[in-house]
Amino acid sequence: MLTSAFPFRRVGAAGLLALGATAASAQTAPTQLWMDLSTSTMTGVPEFMEGGLGGMVGGLLGGRMGGASGSQVYGHASGRFIQQGSTPSLTGAMPPTRVIDIALFNPRRPGVEAQLAIPPGMKMGEALPLVPPSPGYKDADPTGEVPDIKGRILIYWGCGETVRAGQPRVVPLSNNPQQWAPLLAGRHAPERAARVGAQHALYPNEKNTVNPGPETSLQGDLQVQGDGVPESMRFTLGERQDLMPAIRLQTQGALAQSILVSWLPVPRAHAYHLHAMGMVGQDMVLWSSAESADTGLGLFDYLTEATSARWVKDKLLLPASATQCAVPAGIFATPGQADSVAMLRMIAYGPESYLMHPARPANAKTGWQPEWSVRVRTKSQTMAVLGVDMAGMAAGGGGAEPAPSPTERAVDSVLPGAVNVLRGLFSR
Repeated sequence: MLTSAFPFRRVGAAGLLALGATAASAQTAPTQLWMDLSTSTMTGVPEFMEGGLGGMVGGLLGGRMGGASGSQVYGHASGRFIQQGSTPSLTGAMPPTRVIDIALFNPRRPGVEAQLAIPPGMKMGEALPLVPPSPGYKDADPTGEVPDIKGRILIYWGCGETVRAGQPRVVPLSNNPQQWAPLLAGRHAPERAARVGAQHALYPNEKNTVNPGPETSLQGDLQVQGDGVPESMRFTLGERQDLMPAIRLQTQGALAQSILVSWLPVPRAHAYHLHAMGMVGQDMVLWSSAESADTGLGLFDYLTEATSARWVKDKLLLPASATQCAVPAGIFATPGQADSVAMLRMIAYGPESYLMHPARPANAKTGWQPEWSVRVRTKSQTMAVLGVDMAGMAAGGGGAEPAPSPTERAVDSVLPGAVNVLRGLFSR
């Protein structure tokens, strides 16, 4: 009996040791909370405008947006999407102008619901539920198929009234994007977000999709509560970790001329970047504010101050002191077509904060391990349609809906083609 039982007991002991090590690891691993705070607007359009333009903004600025067939797509702190329902559409409602995306990883009770007690200034109730994704969820692919493309891609760069020598960079297209897509590769914001999975608990979710309002402030005391969450997981957010103000942008000039883009300084912004796209005949035209031939397509994401400082030095990004940039004359104008349009995006990179408890000692040894950590990232972004009186379109009034103008038809039919191509190739 003892002899026959001994091997079994040795195997059992090894298994127990392994289980014990796993349990000990779970007990010592920190609980992690990611909070991504984004402010997104469209210049000249009311915050909650609905319709085709709003859906297009939702797709490009990376906010939540209505999906086809009544599905709902929630943003989260991975910087991607969780899809529940069918593939999202570009024709949904305007996304919320302010978004709070939260992901919690609780190693003691992974994938278990928790809640975040919030300060009164958020005006979103007493607490936000953090809910694991539904079984069988998947990261949404908001791109669909890349359409058959004809023509070329023309790449311009740099602020200035006239096209610089050596521009544009011309990329001929074919039916096989793999042959030419690498030619458009540029720098991308480093991926430093949560890799969200079933072990996380998220906000927003099917229980609560309340969005921050214009007066929302995260400043104050917050606490993560739930089974297995450390009792000490209380922290205070200040102005640095709050939602950023909206970008106040103005544009002057027609597409055949140089367009001056100017803005008021955005508080807490440490760098800026602008990008524009449009269709000229069968050619897609791209422009960025970078001083190099980088398309700028991969830069609309959160950045740390260290990364933005390096890229400002490289003249890939505009410094925080910048307040204007000129789009070169005529690059988006189609000869003989009066109602050409181009779409401009701008991002202001905000602070990133990393909180932990207990705080790292100055002489921390290798074995130091915090009980919990909180990472807060911020950004503000806006969009404007160059060559269109957006304020006039938004103030079109009630009553019977008028027939769409040539400009509106161009926005609805020409630009989505460029949007689909770019999102199909470069969305992250």
